[in-house]
Amino acid sequence: MQEEKHKTVFADFLLLLVAAVWGFGFVAQRAGMDHLGPFAFNGIRFILGGICLLPFMRLSGQQKNRKMSLLFASVLAGLFLFAGASLQQIGIQFTTAGKAGFITGLYVIIVPIIGTMAGLKTNPGTWLGGLAAITGLYFLCIEERFIIAAGDLFVLVSALFWALHVLLLGYLSTRTHPIRLAAGQFFVCGLCSLIAAALGEQVSFAAIQAAIIPLLYGGLGSVGIGYTLQVVAQQKAHPSHAALLLSMESAFAALGGWWLLGEHLSSRGIIGCALMLAGMIISQVWPESVRSGTGSNDV
Repeated sequence: MQEEKHKTVFADFLLLLVAAVWGFGFVAQRAGMDHLGPFAFNGIRFILGGICLLPFMRLSGQQKNRKMSLLFASVLAGLFLFAGASLQQIGIQFTTAGKAGFITGLYVIIVPIIGTMAGLKTNPGTWLGGLAAITGLYFLCIEERFIIAAGDLFVLVSALFWALHVLLLGYLSTRTHPIRLAAGQFFVCGLCSLIAAALGEQVSFAAIQAAIIPLLYGGLGSVGIGYTLQVVAQQKAHPSHAALLLSMESAFAALGGWWLLGEHLSSRGIIGCALMLAGMIISQVWPESVRSGTGSNDV
């Protein structure tokens, strides 16, 4: 029992580390825009992320009784990933890393709302969390003249595509090999991004050299290491712990923006961030809390 508890604590630590890696990834994305266009940056980092998963693809073996072509699933997931990542990267040029992190985090609330529209059951926590998050979004992004900045709007639309991507992965991952699917979608997203960069951006070797640290962090860190640690940790972590800890990604994005980029939030923005983070946590933890009352005391 004690050994199992230690494994759970270690899994929680890994998930907090994942949240930090992903949160500081927004800083890398913001810094990379000083040298590369959004499509070139995404193209290189997602190719790097896909390469990171190649060893795990070999070690994981083949999945029996696949219900769907891996190529088809990878292309489909990769296109949704490309849409979400592109809109986010375009928007992050015109907003702060902290704001981008909190706005992107709204996908954890959009997912169950879309599920409800599709006929799936939901609970009061989803709507309470959604109300808190929307109120926070207003404080964070809407100016006194009721105008939302272009960068914030791009990131907000990207959150919708991230939510659709999450729902799509939930469907595809049970019908094909999950790790191979992850790597495949990264390569598809990377190739689409590089094609877009070739058509509309100026890319030079000098620019890639100048952005090498953000690229390595965004590709090897956020995509490769972050995904791998998440898969390892969630095998032992309690679902409600995972939801709570991964929600901290937004807070780490704001911390990284303040610490490394000198970004600052107004008191209005801080209130907005607090409401959005509370909404994300309520939306994700509420279902587990309700179920824990029927027999589990793990929460």
